[in-house]
Amino acid sequence: MGQVLLKSVRKSFGNTEVIPDLSLKVPDGSFTVLVGPSGCGKSTILRMIAGLEEVSSGSIEIDGLDVTYKEPSQRGIAMVFQSYALYPHMTVAENIGFGMILAKRPNAEINKRVREAAEILQLENLLDRKPKQLSGGQRQRVAIGRAITRDPKVFLFDEPLSNLDASLRGQMRVELAELHSKIGATMIYVTHDQVEAMTMADQIVVLNCGRIEQQGAPMDLYDGPETPFVAGFIGAPSMNFFEGPVASQLGCDTLGVRPEHIGLGDENCTLEGKIRYSEQLGSDTMVYVQHEVYGQITVRVEGSRKLEIGSRARLLLPEEFMHKFRGGRRISG
Repeated sequence: MGQVLLKSVRKSFGNTEVIPDLSLKVPDGSFTVLVGPSGCGKSTILRMIAGLEEVSSGSIEIDGLDVTYKEPSQRGIAMVFQSYALYPHMTVAENIGFGMILAKRPNAEINKRVREAAEILQLENLLDRKPKQLSGGQRQRVAIGRAITRDPKVFLFDEPLSNLDASLRGQMRVELAELHSKIGATMIYVTHDQVEAMTMADQIVVLNCGRIEQQGAPMDLYDGPETPFVAGFIGAPSMNFFEGPVASQLGCDTLGVRPEHIGLGDENCTLEGKIRYSEQLGSDTMVYVQHEVYGQITVRVEGSRKLEIGSRARLLLPEEFMHKFRGGRRISG
């Protein structure tokens, strides 16, 4: 079992406190993603779970055991980093089995585990190659294979896809989700990319300045963000925010509406502005409307919609899709 518990964990570097007081439960077998902007503390949290950073106070439990002061090798974890950290002179098979070789496991066991990991990751035909003969995505799979052969209770991923191009990132997201489905292990994944969080996680933890803003299932955070920070961070493109009269008339100080929920038409419209630019993306078009009071408003419409730059646009904000915030907290919507 691979449940992870952080209890009142704090972390300071000198006089600078980066994790003020954090408690978190990662359920056994979950795919939990820690997401947030650079500097929010997500990698520090992962490194404390791994034992690569000491906690300043609090405790960490893995599988019911207190591992707060245990060495990384004693925690039952395997970590996959942004860099692949493969040995260039070794074959794929040797890289995957390196941890077991160091542990002096029997050759038959090493070969069996390497073959099993290669099969899961579709690397069977590449076992005799060297890393320089592999693509970026294949190298990342080798690094993951090395983690699999350790048979950990918890996998820790620190932005493993950030070095890949867009198409490979999309492919690797699918492969990591399939890997989790196949082996059922607990996985904790750090990223600043909310698309990765939404597509892979069954639990997202949104971090801001070392604190948990909100955690829950991806669509729960998308449909019901508890703070403007979460509302703006989850969803692409970001939510539009309105303050002033349009918000106060609805009893809030901040009103949020996602670009895909704003209507572009000429009846019952709430706001009007000038189309300053549009981006045709195929199935969708992003329209950027300039309003005299609220600035730029982003609207997502069907890709076939024809719009003239400089023309006036009337916008409808449907009440059923409004997110209302007062004092930095959600009040409805």
